[in-house]
Amino acid sequence: MKVEFRECDFFDLWIWLEFSTNPSAMEQQYVEEVFNSWFLLGKLGGFNAENLQVQDTGLEISYMDYDQDSAESSFMALMHNMSEPEYQGNWGRCWFDLGTSDALALDVLINAFDQLSKDYVTIERLIVGGENSDWKIPGGKRSAALDGNSGSDYN
Repeated sequence: MKVEFRECDFFDLWIWLEFSTNPSAMEQQYVEEVFNSWFLLGKLGGFNAENLQVQDTGLEISYMDYDQDSAESSFMALMHNMSEPEYQGNWGRCWFDLGTSDALALDVLINAFDQLSKDYVTIERLIVGGENSDWKIPGGKRSAALDGNSGSDYN
């Protein structure tokens, strides 16, 4: 799976997936579960690079002291909104307002889709940001994603 970055605005970000073939209903469900799970973790503040105490400790975490005061004093990193994933031919896309989530969130999503591509549905490219010339985003990007669309069940 090739990963590409285009113009990125964390408050108005499209994630594009190019599949090797038109994805089946089951393959679309796998993709949607990844997006929904990732968004739910982000909505709950899971992608906060300011509070990575376990990661920063290293491999030996047995009996580590977790500093709750430090965790509570870190800046909140919450995702705000997402649209329903959409499909057209061998493309899929989904819009996000990543809010104050850190870029760590994108690494986690890329890792998850990379493994999904190896095990379940072949993804040729994952593109972060921008717009596809052959699948325009009508009107304002943010409003187009949400107008007439209630968005994710996790909003």
